[in-house]
Amino acid sequence: MNAINWFELFVDDFQRARKFYEQALATPLQVIDGMGGPMALLPCDPDHGVGGCLSAEQSQRPGGGGTRVYLNTEGQLDEVLDRVPGAGGRILQTKTEIGCHGFIALIEDSEGNHVGLHSMS
Repeated sequence: MNAINWFELFVDDFQRARKFYEQALATPLQVIDGMGGPMALLPCDPDHGVGGCLSAEQSQRPGGGGTRVYLNTEGQLDEVLDRVPGAGGRILQTKTEIGCHGFIALIEDSEGNHVGLHSMS
C-alpha cells in the first residue's frame, strides 16, 4: 500500500504549465476534463504507481510553502534538471545524495510550485 495514491499540482496557466512539464520530463501529457477544469496526467504505471496531474481548478492556487510532491525521474534526474531552466522553471536545490535512498533535487515550476525530483541513480 502506498501512503499517497493521487496528487494534483495546481496551476494558473494550464497551457504554460503543461508545456513546462512536457519539456522538462520529455514526455507528452494526456489532457482530460477534471471536475474544476482541465487536468494533464503525469506519467505513471497505472498498475503499480502513484498517479497525479496538473490541475487548473479555479478554486485552488499554486505556490511554494505547502505540501511537497516528489516526481520519479529514475535514471534521468540530471537530464530533467538540465531541461528545467529552458522549460521556464528554476532549480532550487541541485542533485543531492540522500544515502541509500538515492538522490533528490528541488525545482520551482512555471507556476511557482516547489516540486521535488527523486531518482535512485
